[in-house]
Amino acid sequence: MIKSNSILLVILTFLLVGSILTILPVSFAANIVGGNYKNITVHTSVNISNSNPEVLAMIVYDTTNVSLNNLTLNAGATKSITCNASVRDWNGFNDIVKVNATLWHEATSTYNASNDNSSHYTNTSCILNYSTGTYTGVYTCTFDTMYYSNNGTWICNVTTTDNYNATGSLTNTTYIYPLYALNITDGIDYGNVPVEGMSNDIQANITNFGNMGINISVEGYAITRGDGLAMNCSIFGNIPVNYEKFALDNNTVYASKNTLTTTPGMIPGLTMPKQINSTLILNSTYWQLYIPPNPAGNCSGFIIFSAEAP
Repeated sequence: MIKSNSILLVILTFLLVGSILTILPVSFAANIVGGNYKNITVHTSVNISNSNPEVLAMIVYDTTNVSLNNLTLNAGATKSITCNASVRDWNGFNDIVKVNATLWHEATSTYNASNDNSSHYTNTSCILNYSTGTYTGVYTCTFDTMYYSNNGTWICNVTTTDNYNATGSLTNTTYIYPLYALNITDGIDYGNVPVEGMSNDIQANITNFGNMGINISVEGYAITRGDGLAMNCSIFGNIPVNYEKFALDNNTVYASKNTLTTTPGMIPGLTMPKQINSTLILNSTYWQLYIPPNPAGNCSGFIIFSAEAP
């Protein structure tokens, strides 16, 4: 009885193993591939929806004189300074929505500072002059700089923005020269004065029209510089230069005033700082003339006022 059971167990085991041996080759066959699949190349692609705009090149120049990089301001007036920039956008230059520029004095200001006529200017609407193709346009950014803008190195930054609010920028520098300049009352008229008489004080106002502090020198002549005369008279004679005098105080008597000479001489005690805002830097001088014996008629002469470095 035991022997029959053993034989039955052997038969079942053989059948089970045989079944396994039959199934296993099918499972292994599913993982076997033919050919060489060691290196496989696949295609890749992407669409760039936006390219950042670029400022490719820039020059800074004086619009009036077309001089590059070294500029002289206009005494008592504005000077147009232009930053000219070439801007490119690979989406087409029509994708550019804004080009602006900032001009600032390197030593006393920064890019983000507030506007100040002495040291900082902005232009938020630079103008497209022309395009140089599908992708590039040339823009001009002009600043009306005041005569008292600081001398020294200035930096211009041009920034462009596209429809995606992407930006590109470039900077360049220029140099503004010192400007020593002044303005003076138009004429000094002593009116009617008799021979051996003395005129009233006549006020002459001096304004600093540059970007530097100044001292003032004066010299007088009648016909040619250095002729020793204050005035030449139409009927007869002339008035020597030493009879014309000046002071900074209208209470100074004639004898105590400074005497005009035929060579440049500084006005004592007068140093005018540079203007820093819309308030003019102005000083008054007071002039007086004595008429010696002999000259007659209408007399005229000249006084040269010169701005000098302190």
